[in-house]
Amino acid sequence: MINREQLNFAPIGGLSEFPRGLGRQVRISDWDLAVFRTTDGALYALENRTPHPKGGPLAEGIVSGHYVYCPLRDWKIDLEDGEVQEPDTGRVRTFPVRIEDEAVLIGLPSNSDR
Repeated sequence: MINREQLNFAPIGGLSEFPRGLGRQVRISDWDLAVFRTTDGALYALENRTPHPKGGPLAEGIVSGHYVYCPLRDWKIDLEDGEVQEPDTGRVRTFPVRIEDEAVLIGLPSNSDR
């Protein structure tokens, strides 16, 4: 879990650039993130890599409610906490998201927290 006191919030685009029900890959600094906007308008940011040992991108996953389904292995991942749902196991790193004046910002830790 990220220590929220050591976060720097960085802008990644405008709210209109994140369509509801879809994911989008965002690269910022040396981070590769998958940002999802659910149909109810909530935004979530996760590391753009499944926890499966062979990896794979998450940004192309299918969003259903507050879950994303891995596009390669169909693992169901909770967008809120990054937890892979049973019967599979694992966790994806999550990042806090803020919206300020229609700008979307992601909370990134310092390099020491990587």
